[in-house]
Amino acid sequence: MNSAIKAKIIEEKKRSDTLILAHTYQVPDIIDIADVTGDSFFLSKKAAELRARRVIMCGVRFMGETVKILSPSTEVVMPAPEATCPMAEQISPQRVADFRRENPDIAVVAYINTTAALKAECDVCVTSSSALSIVSKLPQKDILFIPDKNLGAFIASRLPEKNIILWDGYCPVHNSLTGADAAKIKAEHPGVPLAVHPECPPDVLEYADMTGSTSEIIKYALAREGQVIIGTERGVADFLNREYPGRFIQLAPEKLVCRDMKMTTLENVYGALRGECGEVLEIDETLRVRAKKSIDNMLALG
Repeated sequence: MNSAIKAKIIEEKKRSDTLILAHTYQVPDIIDIADVTGDSFFLSKKAAELRARRVIMCGVRFMGETVKILSPSTEVVMPAPEATCPMAEQISPQRVADFRRENPDIAVVAYINTTAALKAECDVCVTSSSALSIVSKLPQKDILFIPDKNLGAFIASRLPEKNIILWDGYCPVHNSLTGADAAKIKAEHPGVPLAVHPECPPDVLEYADMTGSTSEIIKYALAREGQVIIGTERGVADFLNREYPGRFIQLAPEKLVCRDMKMTTLENVYGALRGECGEVLEIDETLRVRAKKSIDNMLALG
């Protein structure tokens, strides 16, 4: 069944001149039919580099928006338009605008996992891999870091010279982990290193042998010969175990599942390719230009 629809997808994407992008958290079947796989900002950069005429974004809404921000002439289609990122929408743009009026000298830093409307209210975007470097380069001492309090706390712990203000945003998936989860799996697998994402709470990071972004975790895991415990959304361990079965152990597999990332199916990708389902993303041009400034600043500082 799956092989038949995969063949149809491959044929249809060639016929329609469509690029399929898939975040690493997608299920293996989606990874199989993707042209480009990776984390969110990498995907948007590749779409811009390839000057794609049309993109199917197998991910969540803010990722499709970021593609559209960087490639306004590209048609961006969400095959599962209901797939969103709770963290990206936890903080309202109006709250940030009000804060900026009251605190004009404070830099506002937005994690890339935010809506276009929120990016438009911020000074600079960061990824989990670039956040430390970019925040360290900002001239301001006082910085509002949104939305992820866990990533912000990780950065603050390494930049004591900065006064980093955190609000109560977080990734519900990563934030569900506890230090007890990390302690348990390390006790079950003595000597096996634990690689975790900085979206995890601080008490989880205390048990980590390595903390980094999705791409950094993959690089770390592949550079080692033995087993590695993967402390991020289970799509990463699934992705790694496809090539190296059994080498990668998933931390708290019952917790680390992003339901939104699993909403994309082969059926709705095929339907989106044929224009039968999905949503074509549109962003107001004024908003797009404002949001792009924060990304341009990220590229300049990164």
